[in-house]
Amino acid sequence: MAITAIHKETKFGVGDMIRVHQQITEEGKKTRTQVFEGMVIGIKGKGNGKTFTVRKIGSQKIGIEQIYPINSPVIEQIQVVREGKRGVRRAKLYYTRDKSTRQIENIYSRARRREEAKKSAPKKSTPKKS
Repeated sequence: MAITAIHKETKFGVGDMIRVHQQITEEGKKTRTQVFEGMVIGIKGKGNGKTFTVRKIGSQKIGIEQIYPINSPVIEQIQVVREGKRGVRRAKLYYTRDKSTRQIENIYSRARRREEAKKSAPKKSTPKKS
């Protein structure tokens, strides 16, 4: 079970809020870029077969999920909007499907608290062995 993935030097993980820029071809030669922004709820596979699932809440509070292959030529770029990887306690966040937006915010607040604690914690000195 993978917790992180790398796409063109962009490292992201489960729990991160990301923006996927996807190239879409319409009616022949017309192409446009469509952006899908949501939370990564799972990463599956290994090597070239790795995929990641992104979930967003659409209009009228309907959940929309997209599954992308990591090496898809359709994906132009991935931007990490919000870090949530440190606030995650599971490899798959399928349980967030049943949670409200307010409850999902706990992941991001937990990640922020862990980052602040890591920065403010004093360095532990190790005793020298003789």
